[in-house]
Amino acid sequence: MHRNNQWAASLVLAVVGAGFYAAPSYALSIVPVTHGVATGEIGADSALIWSRTDRKAVMHVRIIGKRGGGNQHRQVGVTSERDFTGKIRVDGLEPDTPYRYKVWFDDDKNKKQFRSEKMEGIFRTAPTPVTSKAVTFAWGGDVAGQNVCRDAQEGFPIFAAINRMKLDFFIGLGDMIYADNTCSAIGRYGNTQVPGDFQQAATLQDFWAHWKYNREETHYQTLLRNTPYYSIWDDHEVVNDFGPLHDTRNNPPYTPDTHLLPLGLQAFLDYNPVEENASTPKRLYRNVRWGKHVEMFILDTRQYRDANSAKDSAQQPKTMLGREQLVWFKEKLKASAATWKFVVSSVPMSIPTGFPAELGRDGWANHKQDTGFEQELMDILQFMRSENMRNVVWLTTDVHFAEVFRYTPFAEHPSFRIHEVVTGPLNAGLFPNRIFDTTLGAEQLFFYGPEAPVVSYAEAKPWMNFGLARINAKGELILSINNVLGEPVYTLTLPP
Repeated sequence: MHRNNQWAASLVLAVVGAGFYAAPSYALSIVPVTHGVATGEIGADSALIWSRTDRKAVMHVRIIGKRGGGNQHRQVGVTSERDFTGKIRVDGLEPDTPYRYKVWFDDDKNKKQFRSEKMEGIFRTAPTPVTSKAVTFAWGGDVAGQNVCRDAQEGFPIFAAINRMKLDFFIGLGDMIYADNTCSAIGRYGNTQVPGDFQQAATLQDFWAHWKYNREETHYQTLLRNTPYYSIWDDHEVVNDFGPLHDTRNNPPYTPDTHLLPLGLQAFLDYNPVEENASTPKRLYRNVRWGKHVEMFILDTRQYRDANSAKDSAQQPKTMLGREQLVWFKEKLKASAATWKFVVSSVPMSIPTGFPAELGRDGWANHKQDTGFEQELMDILQFMRSENMRNVVWLTTDVHFAEVFRYTPFAEHPSFRIHEVVTGPLNAGLFPNRIFDTTLGAEQLFFYGPEAPVVSYAEAKPWMNFGLARINAKGELILSINNVLGEPVYTLTLPP
């Protein structure tokens, strides 16, 4: 007998055995864990657990350590204001230690009118900064854009490949939804898809609907359940090429002069396992240390930027990061003793972006215009050089093809070099483009994108890709671009 039926039967027997019978005033009902579970913000002694149900409830998390020890139980209420999503932070964990966790929902600890089944996952805490240990992680962006959505048979097939990688963590590097796109029954490349029950996001409910559609995919749920996930946004979490000065649209379904950034940001916070600090509640930029060899600097390239159309000059340099984030970034870089410093930037360094072009550049590069954010990038690179920083790698996405660059930005300092690995899309339209800005002394090491127009889903799939980084215990770094099957199509080995 199912344990829920056993519980109900036991209640009836107890009442009858007492010499009378009265039907209970309620029946225990089972509610769903609607969109899986996720772990994020994993540190050496802490973790953040995310989940969702479909009604006002109490979310419970139980952490189980090695050999069943170190149990912890936490709970938090979930309400319609956050679309019944919840996040729970767990502290006091041991470094570099595997944990299991269970998530479930009920009405409260006394009434027990409803409850969910328990959903389980796993994670491993980060090693301490002095621990020399091998690290493997992956990253990527661009999911369900340009009507390349959940295939009716395969879902998002690339996540199945990523799940076979045995990662320490994964970075969702932006455009993990396309809030300004829709998903129809027939995809861009002619395949049958799971249609999305949403329009272009103009309300908070619309934004939530886009997140729910992507999070319903099985392979994606498996990744989030069993792999620590670090998330950041790019433009399509709100609307194409947005910033705080250009986040409105006048065409339906949008309402003129209604700012979309606050809505998209709230939905992002609701549906991602990212910390919300009371003193800085909307701040997304942060640094993550993972053992001796890895430190990530996750940048918010959206929330603080100047207008894309503004001019960028030495006399009046633009900012993408904003003054506070830029100061923070430099301080954290200078303080880092990690062997490898990974700069997580949702927009690329030298590939020109921004559409249409007359509205200004959206990424760092100017490329035949004066509307990029090149002055701020050069200032960052000058700072790195002045501090004699080595082993710096930029991880970027946004352009829907893969490319690897080596930069020597200062001719008078040829020993100062950095690398950029551009990946994508995970599952979206393909837009190969071999143009790049040469200001930084760029050397193209690899390009991965179709040379001819793609017309079928079978042709498109092989070009979907993600990045993979493997650092051994001695600090040697192997970077690769991997295709939809998880096979490396390019590998670059860098000594520490």
